[in-house]
Amino acid sequence: MNKIKIGVIFGGQSTEHDVSIVSGSSVIKNLDKEKYEIYPIYISKDGQWYTYTKKVDKIDIFKIGEEPKELEKIENEFAILKAQDVIFPVLHGLYGEDGTIQGLLELLKVPYVGCKVLASSICMNKIYTKIIFEKAGINQAKYIAINADFSDNKYTYIDKNLNRFSKQIEDICKIVEQELKYPVFVKPSNSGSSVGVSKANNKKELIEAIEEAKKFDIEILIEQGINGKEVECAVLGTDNVKASGVGEIMSADEFYNYDSKYKKAESRVELQANISDETAEEIRKTAIKAFKAVNGTGLSRVDFFVEKTTGKVYINEINTMPGFTNISMYPKLWENCGLNYSDLLDELIHLAID
Repeated sequence: MNKIKIGVIFGGQSTEHDVSIVSGSSVIKNLDKEKYEIYPIYISKDGQWYTYTKKVDKIDIFKIGEEPKELEKIENEFAILKAQDVIFPVLHGLYGEDGTIQGLLELLKVPYVGCKVLASSICMNKIYTKIIFEKAGINQAKYIAINADFSDNKYTYIDKNLNRFSKQIEDICKIVEQELKYPVFVKPSNSGSSVGVSKANNKKELIEAIEEAKKFDIEILIEQGINGKEVECAVLGTDNVKASGVGEIMSADEFYNYDSKYKKAESRVELQANISDETAEEIRKTAIKAFKAVNGTGLSRVDFFVEKTTGKVYINEINTMPGFTNISMYPKLWENCGLNYSDLLDELIHLAID
């Protein structure tokens, strides 16, 4: 039987470059070498494409911060991509999870794992994801959207009808304090792994949080804080979408930021969230609804909060290419459902090719 030729792309130009390397090497490690002819493709932080020439059966899972060394420059990226039967773009964040690599692969007519262009681009932008959730009637935290303007240090406030108003930072703070309650979370709209996310408990911290967020994106989301459990659900499929059980995040920090996700052993995940069966079922159904609302295909991880005092469920966001590291919730949730890592990869690849 001929092996399926699969290109596994990892690295990339986003703030999640290091996480992508760990995820990509984990995928390569767990692909069945009897079924697949694996072609590892590494993209550097400055956008250069390389073949990772180490023998695939010798590739181990990287640690955060490690970089591949056995690299050979790719002179014709299109030819390499078109030579594959399928591509697994294990790229997180901008230029990988936002529809860009998906659009390239669509133009080249090469099948690929994961969501298509529309779902990828919508879900990468937290503000527009929220607009879709609103239209779908999915419960979520209240929020305010602003854009930073570096030319005169002003901001653009975007109202619920998408009207835009130029404001000073003091005006933005007044709007936040009128429409939301502290604490609030300030997030770059187009970033992942909680990079650039800050919690603000007062006006001073709000200004600092906005300044931090705009280092990563001019589009900024300011969101009402929810005092709740952080839970996650994995979805898999295209026509017949399945949802996993619901896992719970136990963060070593006040909230689940980049360091607590990838650098602190004290953080852990519980594959069975401490919630009622009824709440878990509500989350599973909502995860599938949200996935379909954004026109998702293949896979996503859908994140929620369960408010501690009321038990009310709030959707947080959708990750169209969630982490595939050895500690990542997505593969762990499916493993807890009886679908091991290698079999999960098989199913994702078949979904991409079929």
